[in-house]
Amino acid sequence: MQPSKSEIEAGQAVYTRGTLSVYDIVVLGISNSLIWKCPSVRIEQHYNEHVSDNHLEVGVGTGYFPDRCHFPSQHPRVGLMDMNPNTLVFASKRIARYQPETYIQNILEPIDHEMEPFDSIGINYLFHCVPGSMPEKAVVFDHLVKLMKPGCKVFGSTILQGGVARSWTARKLMNFYNKKGIFSNGRDDLEGLESALSERFNNVKIEVVGCVALFSGKRP
Repeated sequence: MQPSKSEIEAGQAVYTRGTLSVYDIVVLGISNSLIWKCPSVRIEQHYNEHVSDNHLEVGVGTGYFPDRCHFPSQHPRVGLMDMNPNTLVFASKRIARYQPETYIQNILEPIDHEMEPFDSIGINYLFHCVPGSMPEKAVVFDHLVKLMKPGCKVFGSTILQGGVARSWTARKLMNFYNKKGIFSNGRDDLEGLESALSERFNNVKIEVVGCVALFSGKRP
């Protein structure tokens, strides 16, 4: 079933100017280390392993990882894509030194922008905020194909419910976020993520750290 507009908006509406100002401390600092059991430094390492100097970031948050990761060159081309103008403004200011391209886009819908394709696409902490089952969420990959060069690296991370170890605190917080509409990962599991990636990409790899899946693959 196609997610409603309200369901889609709920997952990103929390990213106001106020919440973005504390996001790095609360989510990337406290929650990642103590609750999801995947320290942000591990996600940063994942970026460094896969990011190119022709990179698109989808679901940009605060721009933390594009700001901190090591691009292969000093003057990378960086694109930022999100449906929330607040995050685009926040992240683009943070990495202004790269003169990022910005695109407002609901990635559950076909891409309506024309641009040169990319050599890497990062999708970090996005899928657990997107409504629907994992097969329904995977349409994101299909929409992004037009922006991928052959051999483009697709990588990112997402918080799962099934197929991963979750502490009592993680289960409680995840349930709370799902009830609020901030998360929509009630049906997200490791098997579903692996299937969605393997059906579309080569060299698929998934590493589970805590209840976070770090994934990567290459466009054929």
